[in-house]
Amino acid sequence: MKYIFITGGVLSGLGKGITASSIGRLLKSRGIKVTAIKIDPYLNVDAGTMNPFEHGEVYVLDDGGEVDLDLGNYERFLDISLTSAHNITTGKVYKSVIEKERTGEYLGKTVQIIPHITNEIKAQIMNVAEATGAEVCIVELGGTVGDIESMPFLEAVRQMNAELGKGRTCLFVHTTLVPVMGTVGEQKTKPTQHSVKELRAIGIQPDILVARCKDPLEESIKRKISLFCDVPMEAVVSAPDARSIYDVPMTLEAQGLTDYVMQRLGFETKGRDLDEWKAFAKRINEQDRTVRIACVGKYTNLADSYISHLEAFHHAGAEAGARVQLVFVDSEVVQQYGITEDLLKADGILIPGGFGVRGIEGKVATARFARENRIPFLGVCLGFQIATIEFARDVLGLEGANSTEFDPDTPHPVVDLLPEQKTVKRMGATMRLGAQPIIVSYGSIAHRLYGKEVIMERHRHRYEVNPRYIEELETAGWRFTGRSVDGIKMEIGELEGYEYYLASQFHPEFRSRPNRPSPLHLGLVQAAVDRKYGGTQ
Repeated sequence: MKYIFITGGVLSGLGKGITASSIGRLLKSRGIKVTAIKIDPYLNVDAGTMNPFEHGEVYVLDDGGEVDLDLGNYERFLDISLTSAHNITTGKVYKSVIEKERTGEYLGKTVQIIPHITNEIKAQIMNVAEATGAEVCIVELGGTVGDIESMPFLEAVRQMNAELGKGRTCLFVHTTLVPVMGTVGEQKTKPTQHSVKELRAIGIQPDILVARCKDPLEESIKRKISLFCDVPMEAVVSAPDARSIYDVPMTLEAQGLTDYVMQRLGFETKGRDLDEWKAFAKRINEQDRTVRIACVGKYTNLADSYISHLEAFHHAGAEAGARVQLVFVDSEVVQQYGITEDLLKADGILIPGGFGVRGIEGKVATARFARENRIPFLGVCLGFQIATIEFARDVLGLEGANSTEFDPDTPHPVVDLLPEQKTVKRMGATMRLGAQPIIVSYGSIAHRLYGKEVIMERHRHRYEVNPRYIEELETAGWRFTGRSVDGIKMEIGELEGYEYYLASQFHPEFRSRPNRPSPLHLGLVQAAVDRKYGGTQ
């Protein structure tokens, strides 16, 4: 097993996750089997209870793991399915060590950061990596070098490097910032120098530097970084701003990074297979047609809150032959002021998932606007429940219809708590989570899009459509064309007689991939294209 450790310096948000994903994609293009691990230094056991404003989207895996959004990038770039064990947090590590101490596993020794915490970190990394059968495990260390929370993890990987044998087993890639200061436009290397100095003080010498910058690094700047940071010129890699994240692998490949990594890890040179990826990236960036999709949500101030939807629309747009312009609309603004200009101009509308009562009536108003004006519409998770509530109120005439999440005393609880959730007290990892089979009605829009009658999709919810109202809703035209295997849980709703007014209780965005887009997002984009361009190609 070979390990590539990705660290970051200077400031957060430099793109460690995209760097890790891109290196993985490049190695995969050379026939190397790759897996990936994300280390998050926060004390939460997982990302499940974290507000999207705090940490971006909570990404859900097939096994129900609620994890960091970077695992979504790993799955999309590497086209693999990961498990919750691939996201290691401080909370997980300390919880495991404390449980072992309580059961006497340490034989009365004083339990300390070194060696007990660092040993646990190493064990979790190696156990997960080896269980996959991969040749290379890419490990991204969250946070920034110098953060107190990251110190045990950096010490653990330093020990791994020493124990596994320096040279062809472990490789350290450090992402850093090269800013441009003043009107002169000079690229500055000092932040990189200080960041590498900080890393060296911990005992880690980076093998590769990935420099984030607005424009490609000048040759003289590369030379200076190489000299002051003791990294070969060919290992100083420029990562300028890209048109899309899917262009990054080609940017790194063009600088010889893949060859350098292969050589350093002792792999024989193999053929290159990036043609399909290049064609996909080109289709994203070079479309003549554009459609506007309005995303009406509660966390619109941080685009990372909906990153999987954003990427699913990139995938769908490439397939449908149109660039998707995703416009974020705050549902509280709709609730307070009514239908906005962005909604009036939209070619399609998405209501994504979310929790809590804030902005809910704005979402209900949006669903009504889409239905009454026959605008292509997709509701996901909460969006599915919103569409059901709106239909019950405005078509069935059930005044006050609502979810018991928002109004426990509603006279018409068309959306209610899952029966198995009624006794749950703990918040973490207690929802209906992960991939579940769904039976799709033959001849439905969903069936046409998926092309099969049994599908697997990922879930993250506590509430569902109340079975008491199903017959009444279907009779009036809100047809449930996807159901759980036992037939009890409603999974997909379609508005009868509409080209595309559809919603799902599950999250199709989590399984969307380049060249294999989420069928429901693809359906929305195709319907938006037809609405705007009259179905012309």
